[in-house]
Amino acid sequence: MTQTAKAAKKTTSAKASATKEAKAKAPAEEKAVTEVKKPAAKKKSALAFPFTSIVGQEEMKLSLILNIIDPRIGGVLVMGHRGTGKSTTVRALAEVLPFIPRVKGDIYNRTVEQYIEMESGSKGAAVIKPEDVKTELIPVPVVDLPLGATEDRVCGTIDIEKALTSGVKAFEPGLLAQSNRGFLYIDEVNLLDDHLVDVLLDVAASGKNVVEREGISIRHPARFVLVGSGNPEEGELRPQLLDRFGLHARIITINDVAKRVQIVKLRREYDEDPEAFMKKVTKEQQKLQKKIVAAQQLLPQVTMDDAVLTDIARLCMNLGIDGHRGELTITRTAHAFAAWEGQTNVTMKHVREIAGLCLRHRLRKDPLETVDAGEKIDRELGKVLGEAEAAA
Repeated sequence: MTQTAKAAKKTTSAKASATKEAKAKAPAEEKAVTEVKKPAAKKKSALAFPFTSIVGQEEMKLSLILNIIDPRIGGVLVMGHRGTGKSTTVRALAEVLPFIPRVKGDIYNRTVEQYIEMESGSKGAAVIKPEDVKTELIPVPVVDLPLGATEDRVCGTIDIEKALTSGVKAFEPGLLAQSNRGFLYIDEVNLLDDHLVDVLLDVAASGKNVVEREGISIRHPARFVLVGSGNPEEGELRPQLLDRFGLHARIITINDVAKRVQIVKLRREYDEDPEAFMKKVTKEQQKLQKKIVAAQQLLPQVTMDDAVLTDIARLCMNLGIDGHRGELTITRTAHAFAAWEGQTNVTMKHVREIAGLCLRHRLRKDPLETVDAGEKIDRELGKVLGEAEAAA
């Protein structure tokens, strides 16, 4: 064998040995890399603080739940001190709710029925069969409305890029499309432009968003729970806009020392290990979810006697409330509250519990009035109930 052949054989043997060693080391190195990355991949920053662990703020929690049971109530206006967990509570409730089915990849979060109705309604559209439509499950959407958002960003506008590149007029959906079948949360709603608030309230009431831009007319479903929050120290909403919100929840800083300590301890425990904390409260979260779903299913069976409706109308008259939104909101909210309590007949007991949430922001402002709005409503409720008992 020549020197060249010997050298070639030696080189080949060395390469084979090196390759064998590399293959032996690869699993160990791969395992080491995996072990290093595993803790980082384990964290889930998307987890919201659990709803059942929120201490206090019962008015806000009840208002949000009732709007989930019946979205026709018209949303919630949450006014109170900053740093009291307003946005945390909204996201926490969305986390509790079961996933919702939608047409796969649909930007409007439409159900199969909504999709077929809209797409089949257009001219020259082919007949769509339900079995041909693919679906997917998504979490209930929570959309934040930035304070500086424009009407185009909220309602939708023309896709300029597509118009310039392909010469096609296309619609670019806004925040209302994203929030369909979910929550639209507006922080500092009292600082938002009145015109934009008016648009949002109109859409929330109708459940549809209509956009007409540059010869294009688009109509899509926009049924969401509108939640507005703000600090009264920074200004109040106009009475015309206040009246459009279904419920008004007051938020105050908790002054009970034990509860304040509990809030800090729970939050620290959650921040240290969100997954472990969520596992601890899983049963409570599931119990709450089942109760909400049961109330939604029971709602169509709930009834109200004419005597109760008459007392509601008398209450609104005695309080001097303008228009008829007061009676409508109390009626819807009382039905939802009765369903939440697992009952099929609305009584004045249910009305008493929710009257303050429905009417507080609808009372006429009197600068010389010294009585709190809640006390005034309770006083008139007492009179109405007294008259009803006397008549009986």
